[in-house]
Amino acid sequence: MNFNIPADYHMHSHNSGDSTAPMVDMVRSAIEKGLKEICFTEHLDLDYPDFPDLPPEKFDLNIPAYKNELLKYKERYKDKITVKFGVEVGMQPQVTDENMKIVGENDFDFVIASVHLVDKRDPFYADFWSQGSVEDTFRRYFEITSENIKLFTDFDVLGHLDYIARYVPEGDTTYSYERFKDQIDEILSYLARNGKGLDFNSKVLSRGDNLLPNPCPAALKRFKELGGEIITFGSDAHRPETIGCEFEKMRQIALECGFTNYYTFDHRVPTAHKL
Repeated sequence: MNFNIPADYHMHSHNSGDSTAPMVDMVRSAIEKGLKEICFTEHLDLDYPDFPDLPPEKFDLNIPAYKNELLKYKERYKDKITVKFGVEVGMQPQVTDENMKIVGENDFDFVIASVHLVDKRDPFYADFWSQGSVEDTFRRYFEITSENIKLFTDFDVLGHLDYIARYVPEGDTTYSYERFKDQIDEILSYLARNGKGLDFNSKVLSRGDNLLPNPCPAALKRFKELGGEIITFGSDAHRPETIGCEFEKMRQIALECGFTNYYTFDHRVPTAHKL
């Protein structure tokens, strides 16, 4: 397989609480698919609420164990692929200081900042959507996102901007960039002004559903119009077979939105590459 975007910058292994994939299988799959560079972005989601189907502290990341394993495979496969050390930080106001401390104390190549919870509730679960209207829920999500990126500032890209659109109850058509333009533009403007980027995330495309990537193309285009430059491509893969999912389709969307480059990172320093 020949990738025009040969770098997957959002992926998880068994070091993340929601994946059982061996790291070596993820690396080998990336090599087999023809990728030249990958960045593991294991979950660090402190103070994640307890749910009956999850063990306690499911998303507390054992960073030393994760790093040691990554360095082993980075060295083993150095002639075939570049492996980078990243993290996906789950933002919540009450853990901002601890998140900042952890990021500051570790030599990550790349940091994604994401919102996975709305007032300590997870949109993955069906009962999340039983409280309030879908529109009010989206507005609260974007409000929380805007607040958190101004509190937790030590990140490189914002993860899957309209993440909760993945889980809207079937048949609901409330979500669109245009409907929430005021709030989304506030987020995008802040990112652009502060040299932050967007994680252009293809996870939903791996399902075969008629869903849009995150962020949706209209929001991605608006980011460019507002002066945003940095985008990274990520499959959000939690298993080997979805690494690099639909990257050619994602590349075409990015080009249509006005982008000419995508980015990789080394020790938090971005490098542009032609799309």
